[in-house]
Amino acid sequence: MSTFHEEINTAVTVLQEGGLILYPTDTVWGIGCDATNEAAVEKIYALKQRASTKTMICLVANDFMLEQHVAKVPDLAFDIIDLASKPTTIVYESPKGVAKNLIAADNTLAIRVATDKFCQQLIQKFKKPIVSTSANLAGAPTPTSYKEISTEILKGVDYIVNLDRDKEKSAPSSIILLKNNGTVKVIRE
Repeated sequence: MSTFHEEINTAVTVLQEGGLILYPTDTVWGIGCDATNEAAVEKIYALKQRASTKTMICLVANDFMLEQHVAKVPDLAFDIIDLASKPTTIVYESPKGVAKNLIAADNTLAIRVATDKFCQQLIQKFKKPIVSTSANLAGAPTPTSYKEISTEILKGVDYIVNLDRDKEKSAPSSIILLKNNGTVKVIRE
């Protein structure tokens, strides 16, 4: 069995080559890729059989990386991140430095500062945000454990991280829309 750091190194190599990884996140198992690589993002849309108009979440390692990919992070965002009792994704206006096909038609992007040790270290080593979308085909239920992931998804990725395969990860993140004018809207609790 490989070590934690070997898993990070292998996943980083796959991401650098434009490949797709299947990995445990701070919520559910996710399909990930380099969030700055348009071709890699397109591979996820194709694998999930998902319309590219339905955007996906990006993970960043910390507040500094968040600020590199949003034109202006509202101050309230940092309070939400610090006070959240569970993983919370925030939809920001005016994202930057990511693949165009990740940005919604209304010029927003959902970003979560990863709280999971593996995700944080993976993103820090990769030095770029990564996509995090649930490991299911469009319209299918979100798997709560590795064993529930469909064969089609398992065969469609370039690398499957060999960690936490026995853990149940029951709930996706909360999602909050945070507009620059101060408007806050809970999209998913």
